[in-house]
Amino acid sequence: MCNLYSEMSGPAEIRAFARHLRDIAGNLRPQPGIFPDYSAPIVRNAPDGVRELATARWGMPSSQFALMESAKKRAAKLEAKGKPVDFKELLRMEPDIGTTNIRNLASKHWQRWLGHESRCVVPFTSFSENEVLSSGARPPVWFARDESRPLMFFAGIWTNWTSVRKVREGETTNDIFAFLTTDPNAVVKAYHPKAMPVILRTQDEIETWLTAPAPIALQLQRPLPDVALEVVARGGKQDGALAPV
Repeated sequence: MCNLYSEMSGPAEIRAFARHLRDIAGNLRPQPGIFPDYSAPIVRNAPDGVRELATARWGMPSSQFALMESAKKRAAKLEAKGKPVDFKELLRMEPDIGTTNIRNLASKHWQRWLGHESRCVVPFTSFSENEVLSSGARPPVWFARDESRPLMFFAGIWTNWTSVRKVREGETTNDIFAFLTTDPNAVVKAYHPKAMPVILRTQDEIETWLTAPAPIALQLQRPLPDVALEVVARGGKQDGALAPV
């Protein structure tokens, strides 16, 4: 699963490509390494219908089942220490950094966000998967369109959500996002055999994802052609700081 990517383009380039009409993202800086729960730019269908560039935290809500299982484990540890447990409150305050990659769109958990009002596109210039070496090491391998790292977009969804993402923060309300995954193409499969992000390369694909009825938009959940992606760097957690392959 992709849990690290970079976004090195500027807001003007994103605006020209994604055709957004409003910018509330502020002064975007290059981000050579974006990790789960980081704030990053998205282009979304805003509640008032305007297409806008905004920032959101990476990670959509985990399923209620996953949170329930996590809370049960925490409750068991507390009870083993003889401490009282208010399970309803424990579940409400269960930390959830979120789900970064979404594959099973048949899940009822995700279907609530498949309407065009909850769709977004996520600008990026490269993304990373971990290569598993015989030594057990898992260094990042970076993929992009080519060595110039032109702007592309992940097909994503977003929402506004109240939860506890980190214990030290307590309960907060945030705009959050995640992006879709699909079967890997041959380039990615050589390093990560299970999945790759759903990538949009053209303005027409962006328009389809942001505006088309769900049955049409979801046809974009398919691997990128092999010739449209290559390995551009490896070994570091920030693409901008790496030597070429």
